Amino acid sequence: MRKNLIETVMGGVVLIVAALFIVFAYSKAEVGKVEGYEIKAKFDRIDGILAGSDVRMSGIKIGTVTSSALDPKTYFANVSMNIRSDIRIPEDTSIAVSSDGLLGDKFLALSPGGADEMLPPGGEITTTQG
Repeated sequence: MRKNLIETVMGGVVLIVAALFIVFAYSKAEVGKVEGYEIKAKFDRIDGILAGSDVRMSGIKIGTVTSSALDPKTYFANVSMNIRSDIRIPEDTSIAVSSDGLLGDKFLALSPGGADEMLPPGGEITTTQG
């Protein structure tokens, strides 16, 4: 009887430690919705880009892919992204599908242009590679 009690208590301790680890990892991973504004882009192909994929500029995460869908008329992949509100994107910015090495995650890489006009919320990046 005593052996079963010790095993039960140890099992409970392991579960509590695992739950604390998951909460800690989630809080440090910066997952969740990025507060900001939405922009869109159309691609020929978006291999490996899913909702939740990073949007980066100069290697720094500035947003998240919120959705992707196939346009049945043009057969392009329509991608919506949420960009941090403190980041403004020039209108002539280009966007490309990129990856973290050979086996790394895919992300969208923005290359800012030199235009004085900024992309408005809901605007579309027209220069895409992917």
